[in-house]
Amino acid sequence: MESVEDILRGRLAAVEARIAAACDRSGRRREDVTLVAVTKTVGVEVARALLKLGVVDLAESRPQELWTKAEAIPDARWHLVGHLQRNKVERTVPLAAMIHAVDSVRLLEEIEAACRRRCVHLPVLLEVNASGEAAKQGFAPDEVAALADTINAVTAVRVCGLMTMAAYVEDQEATRPTFALLRGLLGELRERCPGHALGHLSMGMSNDFEVAIEEGATLIRLGTVLFEGLDSLREGLPCSP
Repeated sequence: MESVEDILRGRLAAVEARIAAACDRSGRRREDVTLVAVTKTVGVEVARALLKLGVVDLAESRPQELWTKAEAIPDARWHLVGHLQRNKVERTVPLAAMIHAVDSVRLLEEIEAACRRRCVHLPVLLEVNASGEAAKQGFAPDEVAALADTINAVTAVRVCGLMTMAAYVEDQEATRPTFALLRGLLGELRERCPGHALGHLSMGMSNDFEVAIEEGATLIRLGTVLFEGLDSLREGLPCSP
């Protein structure tokens, strides 16, 4: 019987081939796109196996899950890709390598204060509701330009780009306008914040990451395409000390 690690190695190879093909189509270098594996549906053993296979950027949607897994697997670069409540900022800051979904000025200011107290710098992304769906959080596209003064005012937080989620659709080509919009918004923000390295677009998930890469994604957040069904098999993988 194949081990979880063997299954995961095969899935990674298939995903890597798709990433490389999307980079080729858009004239981009593979090294300019980071695969962030969202481990919210799997246990620590599966997440640890991914690290062994060379994927060091791991992510959680819920702060509590990030706390648990970051303490169990401290060698990974942990990303928080879901909503962060302000009362969970203090504990999250020292464990996160990047926070993707900063969806309000108040949250940005809370992270800034926590970073100052700890004398650390933390990269964050501003979440934009580029698909315009009422159920999604984030800044409206027409609010982004006005955030320049806030970005220029923070010193401990490093705002390094934008993040979005496209609407879930069967035809991933339909997500292209959402990703193109985010790319355009980042270009406008760069003009208003010349002193900041606004280089990241976190966009693209399991059902649409190829189009996101073609539209400039630097961080793709993948879960289902890597892990579907694996957690039930995790006992087949020996635990590392």
